[in-house]
Amino acid sequence: MIIFFIWVLVGLVPIALGIHAWGSGKAINFWANIKTTEGMSDVQSYNQAVAKLLWTFGIIFILLGLPLLLGHNSSLIMFSVLGTVFECIILMVMLIKIENKYKK
Repeated sequence: MIIFFIWVLVGLVPIALGIHAWGSGKAINFWANIKTTEGMSDVQSYNQAVAKLLWTFGIIFILLGLPLLLGHNSSLIMFSVLGTVFECIILMVMLIKIENKYKK
């Protein structure tokens, strides 16, 4: 139960980042120390798209943690691990598509 609680707390981080991105006046840089958002055509729409992506990621991440409620010996935990890996890959692909859409 405590593991699922920690999982949910980690899932709330991208949701909180999405809330910050939604209200931000300048383009949000997703990658650390890389300025990929220079020259965005519509900053507000870009930030809203990134916010929706982060919210979706956080919610799906939390849902992927549900097998943790079944206990430590459940084989469904592999679903959580593999689902998170595929979710991260999809997140990166979608973020690149969003960045390309809003570049000038």
